[in-house]
Amino acid sequence: MMGACALALTAGLSGVAAAETLFVQAGRLLADPATGKVEAARTLVIDKGKIVRIVDGYVSEPGGKVVDLKDSFVLPGLIDSHVHLTGEQNPNSRLEEVTQSSADQAMVGAGFARKTLMAGFTTVADLGADNAAVFALRAAVKRGDVIGPRIIASGSAVSIHGGHGDINGFSEEVMHALRPASVCSGADDCRRAVREQVWRGADIIKITATGGVLSNTAAGLAQQFSGAELEAIVDAAHRMGRKVTAHAHGVDGINAFLKAGGDSIEHGTYLDNESIALFKKNGAYLVPTLMAGDYVYRVASGPNNFLTPAQTTKALDAGPKMLAMARRAHEGGVKIAFGTDSGVSAHGDNAGEFALLVKAGLSPLEAIQTATVNAAAHFDLSAEIGSLAPGKAADLIAVKGDPLTDVTVLQSVTSVIKGGAVVK
Repeated sequence: MMGACALALTAGLSGVAAAETLFVQAGRLLADPATGKVEAARTLVIDKGKIVRIVDGYVSEPGGKVVDLKDSFVLPGLIDSHVHLTGEQNPNSRLEEVTQSSADQAMVGAGFARKTLMAGFTTVADLGADNAAVFALRAAVKRGDVIGPRIIASGSAVSIHGGHGDINGFSEEVMHALRPASVCSGADDCRRAVREQVWRGADIIKITATGGVLSNTAAGLAQQFSGAELEAIVDAAHRMGRKVTAHAHGVDGINAFLKAGGDSIEHGTYLDNESIALFKKNGAYLVPTLMAGDYVYRVASGPNNFLTPAQTTKALDAGPKMLAMARRAHEGGVKIAFGTDSGVSAHGDNAGEFALLVKAGLSPLEAIQTATVNAAAHFDLSAEIGSLAPGKAADLIAVKGDPLTDVTVLQSVTSVIKGGAVVK
C-alpha cells in the first residue's frame, strides 16, 4: 500500500537536470542529517541529476563544471511538508478568492515557487489548492517551464459541507459557484471525494478534520468529520495508494483521525497525552506549522488586523498555544516533519520555522532533521531525497556559517542545486 504511495510521489521527482557533470566542492558537508556527522573538504560528483559519488578532498575532471563551495556549509535540499503556493495572505485575500481564475492562481504560484526554491526548499507538499492551478504548476515545474521545488500536491482538501475546506463567508450564490467537488457528507460520499481527488491527480489526500483559523465561519476548531467518515476516507485513500494527512487543531479531531489510521497531522494545536500515545502507536507524523500560528496571532493582535471577526477570534485562541504544543510532542517522542503552512506567512520565509522549532526545545540538528530525513520518510521518499548519497537526487544547499550552532543561518541560503541543476 505505502509502496504505491511512494511510487506516485516519486513520479513527480524527475525534472530538468544539468547535462554536464558537476563537481561540488564543499568546505563542510552534512551529507546525512540522521547521523549529524559533518565532514570537511569533500567533493560531490553529480551526473544526470543524481549523486554519483562523494570523495575526499577537492577533485574535478576535464569537461566537468566545478561549483566552488569551499567556504560554505553544504547540506541536503530542504523539504517543506505544508505550503500553499498559489496564494498568500494579505488584506485583499478574500477579494482574490472570487476574482482570480485557476490560471491566475497557477501564475501566482509560479512566482511563489521560485521564491521557495531560492530559499533552499527543493521539495514541498502543497496541501489544499485549486486542483487545476496546483496540478498545472506541479507539471510545469517537472517539465522545467517553471523554476520551483518539486511539488507533492493534494489539490483540494476533502472537507465536510460547511467545514474548514468548504467555501465560507460569501453570498450563497458565490459559495455554490466556488464550492470544490471534494466537499462531502456521509461515509460513502467521502469515499467518493477521495477517489475523485486521486482521479484528478492528487499525490496525497489532505482533509480538514477540524475547524480552521482562516475559514470565515464561527464554527470553532473542534472535530468536523464523524468517526465513520474518517474511517472511510483513510480506507479509500490507502486502497488507492495514497497517504492521508489531516488539518487538525481540536484534540477530538486529532485523536479521532489517528484512531481511524490517519498518517499525519498538520498543526496539532490542542493535542494531549492520548494524542501523543496514538502518534507513537501509529508511527504518524506531526507537522507543527509554528510559523502559521505565530503569524496569525501577530496579525490578529496587531494594529493593522485584516482578518475577519471569526478569523480573529480563532487566531487569538490557537496561535499562542502552538509553541507549547510542539514542545510537548517533542518531549513525548512524536515524529516531527518540517512544515510552515507558507501562504499563511510569506513564501520564501520558510526557514523561519527552524528558529521556532529550536524555541520549542529541538536542537538545531533535530530541527534540520525535520526538514530532511524526517520529511523524506514522512512521504516515503527516503530513497530519493532527504540526505546526500550515491544514487539519490542531487538536491543540496549551502550556507555561510554553521547551522548546527546557529540554525538561523538557514534563512540566508547562498547556493541551491536541484536535480543537478545550479539554480542559485
